[in-house]
Amino acid sequence: MSLLKTIDSPADLKRLPPERFPELCQEIREQIIGVVSNVGGHLASNLGVVELTVALHYLLDTPNDKIVWDTSNQAYTHKLLTGRRERFHTLRQYGGLSGFCKREESVYDTFNAGHAGTGVSAAFGMVEARDQQGQKHKVVCVVGDGAMTAGMTLEGLHHAGGLGKDFLVILNDNQMSISKNVGAISAYLNRTFTGEFYTRVREETGHLLRLIPGIGPDMQKMARRAEELAKGVILPGLLFEELGFQYVGPIDGHNFDHLLPTLENVLKLKGPILLHVITKKGLGYEPAVKNPVWFHACPPFVRETGAPAKKSPRPTYTAIAVDTLLKLARSDKRIVAITAAMCEGTGLTAFEKEFPERLYDVGIAEQHAVTFAAGLAAQGMRPVVAMYATFLQRAYDQVVHDVATQNLPVTFCIDRGGLVAEDGTTHHGAFDYAYLRHVPNMVVMAPKDENELQHMVKTCLTYNGPASVRYPRGVSLGVEMDREPTALPIGKGELLRDGKDVAIVAVGVTVWQAVRAAERLEQEGISAAVVNARFVKPLDKDLIVGVARRVRYLVTVEEGCKMGGFGSAVLEALSDEGVTHLRTKLIGLPDWYIEQGPQDLLREKYGLTAEGIYQSVKVLMACTTTRRGAVGAKCSLGTGYASFSGASVGDEQGS
Repeated sequence: MSLLKTIDSPADLKRLPPERFPELCQEIREQIIGVVSNVGGHLASNLGVVELTVALHYLLDTPNDKIVWDTSNQAYTHKLLTGRRERFHTLRQYGGLSGFCKREESVYDTFNAGHAGTGVSAAFGMVEARDQQGQKHKVVCVVGDGAMTAGMTLEGLHHAGGLGKDFLVILNDNQMSISKNVGAISAYLNRTFTGEFYTRVREETGHLLRLIPGIGPDMQKMARRAEELAKGVILPGLLFEELGFQYVGPIDGHNFDHLLPTLENVLKLKGPILLHVITKKGLGYEPAVKNPVWFHACPPFVRETGAPAKKSPRPTYTAIAVDTLLKLARSDKRIVAITAAMCEGTGLTAFEKEFPERLYDVGIAEQHAVTFAAGLAAQGMRPVVAMYATFLQRAYDQVVHDVATQNLPVTFCIDRGGLVAEDGTTHHGAFDYAYLRHVPNMVVMAPKDENELQHMVKTCLTYNGPASVRYPRGVSLGVEMDREPTALPIGKGELLRDGKDVAIVAVGVTVWQAVRAAERLEQEGISAAVVNARFVKPLDKDLIVGVARRVRYLVTVEEGCKMGGFGSAVLEALSDEGVTHLRTKLIGLPDWYIEQGPQDLLREKYGLTAEGIYQSVKVLMACTTTRRGAVGAKCSLGTGYASFSGASVGDEQGS
């Protein structure tokens, strides 16, 4: 019988003899590979952390003891061991299990996280809460080596090490090859350093040295330095020791003979401990071992070969943006590109291949990336920061303080703006319109298609100030491309259709949906104008207000949050210009965090399709007719969203 099928909780795992753990781990890997090959997900890192996860749940008393997974995209084994095995096939699907830890999903998930670098700070908060409340449970944070480049991780280690509380941080190092230090000698040394006898001798020796009159404290410091030097010759832990952590490692994270006794000893130690564990990305699936970057976050693939399950005949928006950047960089040596550990995701590998000396990958350090770009721009360069919309949130103050206040020519290529599908709540790019448009000096753009995207990239790089262009995840529309990118006039939209009854003012990927909605309205005798705003800021007031003055209804459409977003900007413009005769409605994302699910499904649910826009216009016009036609008649656009009908019935706006 399958071992995995006998485990519905960590209590079941504890009844399994450790000599059978390798067999269990093999079954877990098979389960993860099978599901991820069908639905996509984070494969390589999850295959690398199987043994560590089994060891933690075997030795800890979860959920009383707390495990915090930094980023939490490596928690698939954790999910399988904590009662979610039967639902694991729903991973990252609409209504299914999240691809990350989610407190709403399980009591074993202690903290929600989709951004790297949050784990140590969150876990140490739990340590302090434990001690404040007089509790005795253990808190363990598992953090990847990539997250060690995040400033928050170092800030959290600094704070925790300084206070000296009982706290275990496990550094899951899956980038370094397993060196000779991870063999039997290192395993022996770590069992020795963490054993009760060694710990007791260390503490008693320190106590005796302190008692020597006059020279005791100095002798203790010398002994401590001698120990650090001896460990430093064979163990790379001095940095963590200086931060106040007792360093243990590195050990082989796939060898239970090393992992279990060392971890068991470490869990008995007092104070802040950092255990350095070496793992191998993709272990158990050869394609993932050979190409861990692609299998970090992969789409569905053919299990037998590792090849993508399907390929699109059209390029992605990401590829179009980088291709344009390459064209411009060939003739302008001032152009450099910056990414925060997302070179592949943002498509900059092509840029790096052609201009390796002009590509900067700063690691998971978004704040540094933006201020670094500001420094480059201050000295005459034209830096391009390519970053997902959800990750640019992390550098908000740097955008405001370091770039915009100085009006520096930094270009922000904001990838994966809007709905990003299966990665869900923490990754949807819902807020960038809202958090950028109110920043002075900032230009905020979004293209209706790939042809307009190339022109907007050119516009950013010819504008003498901070500018952003936001584009969605996924393949382009397949429109005909102009041969060369051309800069657009700043703050000028375009009228795609004129009309006398209703105006649909859209931006970004919603524009062509608005055109299709207008065409359907036209079939019913409703004359609909469509404005492609192009610019969220500066808004083309002349165009939008001019169209608004000759219609009775106006609807705005955006794939971003309604609150403070593009639609709000349009209403502000109408208010400033004294346009008060209109009935208006905003279509966009509501004031809650959007769930995971396919882009098309979510766009339909939140009324961002042609059908949804059409229905919203019809409801708006029907409500107005009802109000005018009957004294005391009630008509409400509602507060919810019609699931799967495409009809948005969101809050009414305007007067």
